[in-house]
Amino acid sequence: MAKILIVYHSQTGNTKEMADAVALGARGIEGVEVVLKKAADATLEDLLTADGLAVGTPENFGYMSGMLKDFFDRTYYKSQEKVFRKPFVVFISAGNDGTGALRAIERIALGYKFKTVYQPVIAKGAITEDIINKCVELGATIAGGCQMGIY
Repeated sequence: MAKILIVYHSQTGNTKEMADAVALGARGIEGVEVVLKKAADATLEDLLTADGLAVGTPENFGYMSGMLKDFFDRTYYKSQEKVFRKPFVVFISAGNDGTGALRAIERIALGYKFKTVYQPVIAKGAITEDIINKCVELGATIAGGCQMGIY
């Protein structure tokens, strides 16, 4: 059984809506356990026991949320060499274009040595049906790949 950890922060509800859609997609894959946690509640143990990781954030001042950064700060040193090439995906609710937040997350992912396995989903403005569908696909892709041992 594959375990997918979805870590997110949301202030307006947009990123939570995206996280729920990622979880829906992951749960659609038979034999996958989904752990959906707010960034403040996610732990090192959650990260270490997950087969794949999806992270979501609003874009705040062209950067990821402070709570998602806090999750990375709390888990980085103790997870070194324990998460090498862990499958990883990103979703962002952006007021602008999301590139600053994405760039920061990708730099952190390099430090962890995560393996990005699918293109990020970036919602620019309102959360549309198309964005929800892309988030469902994102969740199904990481879950399916982990369940089948592809990643």
